[in-house]
Amino acid sequence: MKKLICSVAIASLLLSCKTAQTSTAAGNPEVQVTIDLNNPKDDKVMVTLMPSPSSQDVVTFSIPKTVPGTYSTDNYGKYIENVKAFDTKGNPLTITNIDQNSWKIEGAKKLGKVTYWVNDTYDTEKGGGFGNDSDVFSPAGTNISPENYMLNTHGFVGYFSDKLATPYTTTVLHPEGLFGATSMDDLDASAGKDVFKTARYAELVEHPIMYSKPNYTTFKVDNMEILISVYSPNGTYKAADITPAMETMMRAQKKFLGPINNNKKYAVLLYLSDMKKQDAKGFGALEHPTSTTVVMPEMMPTEEMAEQLKDVVSHEFFHIVTPLGVHSNEIHYFDFNNPKMSKHLWMYEGVTEYFANLFQVNQGLISEEDFYNRMSDKIRQASAMNDTMPFTTMSANVLTQPYKDQYLNVYQKGALIGMCIDIIIRENSHGQRGILDLMQKLTNEYGPNKPFNDNELFDKIEAFTYPEVRTFLDTYVSGPTPIPYEKYFAKVGITQAKTKKPGNVFLKGQTPYITVNPDTKEIMMLPGIDLPEFYKALGIKNGDAITAINGKKYNLDNIYDLIMESQNWKENDPIAVTIKRDGKESEVKGKVKLPFEEVDGYQATDASKNALREAWLKG
Repeated sequence: MKKLICSVAIASLLLSCKTAQTSTAAGNPEVQVTIDLNNPKDDKVMVTLMPSPSSQDVVTFSIPKTVPGTYSTDNYGKYIENVKAFDTKGNPLTITNIDQNSWKIEGAKKLGKVTYWVNDTYDTEKGGGFGNDSDVFSPAGTNISPENYMLNTHGFVGYFSDKLATPYTTTVLHPEGLFGATSMDDLDASAGKDVFKTARYAELVEHPIMYSKPNYTTFKVDNMEILISVYSPNGTYKAADITPAMETMMRAQKKFLGPINNNKKYAVLLYLSDMKKQDAKGFGALEHPTSTTVVMPEMMPTEEMAEQLKDVVSHEFFHIVTPLGVHSNEIHYFDFNNPKMSKHLWMYEGVTEYFANLFQVNQGLISEEDFYNRMSDKIRQASAMNDTMPFTTMSANVLTQPYKDQYLNVYQKGALIGMCIDIIIRENSHGQRGILDLMQKLTNEYGPNKPFNDNELFDKIEAFTYPEVRTFLDTYVSGPTPIPYEKYFAKVGITQAKTKKPGNVFLKGQTPYITVNPDTKEIMMLPGIDLPEFYKALGIKNGDAITAINGKKYNLDNIYDLIMESQNWKENDPIAVTIKRDGKESEVKGKVKLPFEEVDGYQATDASKNALREAWLKG
């Protein structure tokens, strides 16, 4: 999973199915699911489950409380209504609500079907996923609208306590004009019905489906078929617009990974949120073995969209290595309603995030300086977290406080843990091997169908690498000691240095230089503050209103556009700003002067380490 914080600072500126049970052949039991998208009612859809016969008098039917990859308690059962159970003759059975996500069904030996209505999550989002426990992270959420159905299947389909290992056949009835994008194979050729088969419930919930008007592309990378499907409510983006950059990125990823992945199909489902309406607000992505769901704001400028997708989708794609390819019992036998979390988020999320950055410098998509700056940013962000909380302890308890608040450190310190291990392996192998080699060995040892025991992983890593790696893991990952990053950078000839980092002309961190006049919706410079050089160079003063930039008008309605587009401004770019002062408009012209901040960074200084550094970054 990869979460993005795109709107925290900006926000501070803004004040029944009646089919009878069908028999299944003895020895070939299954759960048959029907999701009816043709007859929504009050923004809800009907779901019917017909299980094979049960040998138990009482069974429990559940909707997930938590799903793999989210590391949060979401209680999808609160979006389920009017749950009913019937016997094979259509007579009602006694069903009792146990808790928010589970129901007890009596007379289960006669159970013919369970029906219920599903509401979506996008309609209820308030904040974007951080600090708002009522929100489901959008890429793990659901949408129900005539133009788009985002079927994260864990939000629509439940499971029976006695049938976790039973195959599922899922039928989706949908309007003929909508295309169901997924990495699963549709077994029905008709235009209004899709049929999918999965070996068990846990496999079904790893296969999202997005229904919308056809807006997709396909291409092949080696033997892997890639599907890119886009829902853009206002037609701002076409799949063809983003495909070239995605293809370049995924080819680079496959080249970086080499033989470590053998997927035959991979789907990217991109939902673009309309920020002017009640819509998804949690931006980022959620990984699955053969697909990823991505949610981004539709108003994001093209260049910024390409950069965000490169980082976010590459992160999710690398999850095919871990935890999808290498994982513990806690993940393989995931308990959707009483989950036990693994200790190894440093590997599942941290190493994945490290790969998402390393492959870019390895394949020439970013410079070495860019890579050092990214790692330097992660060190700064990790330093703001609890640096003495053992990472394994945080990981095992991530669903509860105070550990839950430290989750975001998996993308910062977690990635840095991966980097340090990579450097240690490179040093001890004289540049011949790195952490990718370790992950290949772990994949060969375990793979997607053979989980490891949580407490055995460090032993296995030591066996595949060096005692120095084990010492690092014991000291800095399961221990409370902060990592001395300079020590590991020095091994590859990198030392700390001061660098200048460009900032944003409208925001300093999360503090804005601008506000909004609630009466006129005009964007105004805050009074009584010291404005950066950008404004002084153009003669813009406190209290002035900005009504247009480079000919494009701005106000409260598209302030997000302004912030996002300004991220792409470069020093000395020509710019024309229309301002209003004392009720009169005028245009001022000049050059962009970005605010620069001196920060701690890193640079290569030791030429004697060139060979090892080259092996680390390019090997």
